[in-house]
Amino acid sequence: MGDKEKKKEFLRTIKFALFSVSAGIIQAVSFTLLNEFTNFKYWICYLTALVLSVLWNFTLNRKFTFKSANNVPIAMLKVAAYYAVFTPATTLLGTYLVDTVGWNEYLVTGLNMLLNFTTEYLYDRFFVFGKSLDTNDLAKKEEAKALEKENNIKNE
Repeated sequence: MGDKEKKKEFLRTIKFALFSVSAGIIQAVSFTLLNEFTNFKYWICYLTALVLSVLWNFTLNRKFTFKSANNVPIAMLKVAAYYAVFTPATTLLGTYLVDTVGWNEYLVTGLNMLLNFTTEYLYDRFFVFGKSLDTNDLAKKEEAKALEKENNIKNE
């Protein structure tokens, strides 16, 4: 992998992290509001907050991080498959840790969010968007601009 590709991957990782932070804020705020102001059980608060953050994160990362022009329903199904495994596992484990072991629900939610961040990046990068990286209109415009800049430098 050349320096240009390494830089692109580094920037992709940073973008994913920043969008994940914004999704994490959405998840944390919605979880907190539901946990503090309703009588919902932990799992309802967790699942609702998770769904909101997933929709936000998917939309932003598809367009700006992975710059993918792939079929949205197929990409969403792939992400849904990830969450079909991740969600029950973390919901059951979280419920056990909160209700049985007595761990703090915010600690458990935070740990789940960290686990989600690392595993979803790898899943999205290599499975969901791997073959369609940098194929949307934004990526094409950026590539054309970079080529134009390169040509201008060569012609000087």
